[in-house]
Amino acid sequence: MSTEYPYPLKIRAIWWDGEDKRVCWLNTAKLPFTEEVKCSDEPPTLAKAIINMEIRGAPAIGVAAALGVAAYAHKIVERDLEEYTRMINEAIKLLWNTRPTAHNLFWALNRMKKKLHEGLGKGYSTDKITDMLEEEALNIMREDIESNIKMGEYGAELIPDKATIMTHCNAGALATAAFGTALGVIRVAWYRGKKIKVIATETRPVLQGARLTVWELAREGIPVTLITDNMAGYVIRKGLVDLVIVGADRITREGYVANKIGTYMIALAAKRNNIPFYVAAPTSTIDLDSTVNDIIIEERNPDEVRKVLGKPITLPEIPALNYAFDITDPDLVTAIITEKGVVKPPFDKNLKKIFE
Repeated sequence: MSTEYPYPLKIRAIWWDGEDKRVCWLNTAKLPFTEEVKCSDEPPTLAKAIINMEIRGAPAIGVAAALGVAAYAHKIVERDLEEYTRMINEAIKLLWNTRPTAHNLFWALNRMKKKLHEGLGKGYSTDKITDMLEEEALNIMREDIESNIKMGEYGAELIPDKATIMTHCNAGALATAAFGTALGVIRVAWYRGKKIKVIATETRPVLQGARLTVWELAREGIPVTLITDNMAGYVIRKGLVDLVIVGADRITREGYVANKIGTYMIALAAKRNNIPFYVAAPTSTIDLDSTVNDIIIEERNPDEVRKVLGKPITLPEIPALNYAFDITDPDLVTAIITEKGVVKPPFDKNLKKIFE
């Protein structure tokens, strides 16, 4: 438990091993049955962990990539400056190509590239540049935690006492450096004494809701009920949900939200039944340079659909689609909760204001 923050950080998904100069992570692919910790200073190992969703969630991916660059810099610090620079750039390129949808990954790696170029421009040694890269990566991790807490405080004001909240996928501590985005809002409301309940969707095909969100909330003691994804519309229509809070992997300048596949259907049901649909995301998830047409939706291995937890559920030769994300239109979003405040429509005007 951290003493640096106003709320306990009971779960950490990504952290820095300062003694051995490595990035460490809790392998979310094995939760909730096994709590496996892995550490590395090798970019290919980290890239594989991101692709295989040992590390997942847009903020967590960005933090992990930044820490991974810093760890690798320490590993190759004895190389001559030219080779050191080439190898760092190759590591950044490798990590850049792991997941195409999450904006935080590119945002974090661009910060690391900028810091590398700053050090080179000043004629610094590899030792000095490595220290700069570590400091920047630690800043990215710290800022992520602080922004999550700020989001939680802003978002908790939107949650009535005794509310039942639906959430989709996992936008909690396991998707960030700690604390969470959507679950961060829920955490703060709970810590402030609001008697809330949560309905979590299972989130096929990788079951992040069933495996991760339920695990997180149960550890916090927050009441949670699990439902199948295709139950969400009926549960909303039945009046069992007061509001929806989800995270995001990318938000465009117009306010289109790319999030885990299934988010769009929940947003439609929420709109139809007049309940608020909130998105909680740090400003590092907002890409003012992109429009909806720029969003690349990741397509993953069809076997994730043909199997559940590695076990076949259909004929192996049957074609399957596996889009990892979908896009929710701005008119379906009640508000976007950021560390700089709650942004309301029109998003194409108001999102820009929080960067001014």
